[in-house]
This record gives sequence, structure tokens and C-alpha cells, in this order.
Amino acid sequence: MKRHVTVPLTDEMAASLHAGDYIYLTGTIYTARDAAHKRMCEGLERNEKLPMEVRGNVIYYMGPSPARDGRVIGSAGPTTASRMDKYTPVLLDMGLKGMIGKGRRNQEVKEAVRRNGAVYFAAVGGAGALLSRAIVRSEIIAYDDLGTEAIRRMDVKDFPVIVVMDAQGNDLYETAVQQYAVPHS
Repeated sequence: MKRHVTVPLTDEMAASLHAGDYIYLTGTIYTARDAAHKRMCEGLERNEKLPMEVRGNVIYYMGPSPARDGRVIGSAGPTTASRMDKYTPVLLDMGLKGMIGKGRRNQEVKEAVRRNGAVYFAAVGGAGALLSRAIVRSEIIAYDDLGTEAIRRMDVKDFPVIVVMDAQGNDLYETAVQQYAVPHS
């Protein structure tokens, strides 16, 4: 099923998405990778405020390449999501509603996604140049000393993703394997 979805996500919208759905996101998302996640969680331990509101928002695990002339951003492909797994449950418990990356997540993240009615989307790895065309505005809002790992606020229009883990706990990485497994004789 193909759907156009506005971000930030409401609880109702997140609950309506299903593993396997093709989604085109329009609205505001944020970027953060390993170093930014580490810094955010260290700040939380010191009772500091996060540099952005996480409630309802979507974080894209991505560090862009430099923008070419006339472009908002350079190649914007996804980073392997499992690198953020140790930081993700606390952000989901604070209201983070979606994540975009590539690859499987650990059991603790899966439980936090289900517990919080969140969604994990996959963007196609290797398609960063194409994905960047759906980004209409990008600005660094925190940790600019981290370079490409700085937190960015980005406006996207019809940004293509696939729901790989839905709010009910369905995981496309598991169900697709089962669906296409060849029976042993």
C-alpha cells in the first residue's frame, strides 16, 4: 500500500501504518547519527534539555555529503540503524514517534517501538543522491562541531520510505524472510 503521510506523526497516524507499507513523508524530520545520539543521551543524564523536541518527531539516521551547487544537501543515504540501538529506547520513551535507517534493530528497540506506538522506516541504502532530491530545506540546529553528524532539521516532500517495523510490533525483516523462505524437503 502506498500512502502520503505528514510528519511529525500523530499517535493515530503511527498506529495506522503497517509493516510493508510504502510511505512518502512530507514535513519536518531531524537527522542524528551515533555521535549526536551519544551526546543527547549524555545530556539527558545531566538533566539537560534536548536540542529538539522528540515528541511526535522522526529522526533520520543520516550524515549527508556536501551539497553540490544549486542543491540543498548532498547525498543523503541512510546509516545502519543498529548503531543507535543503545540510545533509541530512551528517546522512544520520551515520545519519539519514528526513525529512518537501514537494517535490523535489537530486541530492546523492538519492544520500545511497540510499547510507545512508534514506527521504524527504512530508506533505500545506495540511493542517497535520489533521496536528497526529496529534501527541500536543511539547517544544522545542534552540535555543528560534529560536522556531518550534526543534528539537522530538514523539510522533506514525498520522501520515500518503507515501514519495516510497525507500532504493533510487526517486523518486515522477519515476516519477509518467512514469506519467501524455501521449504526444506
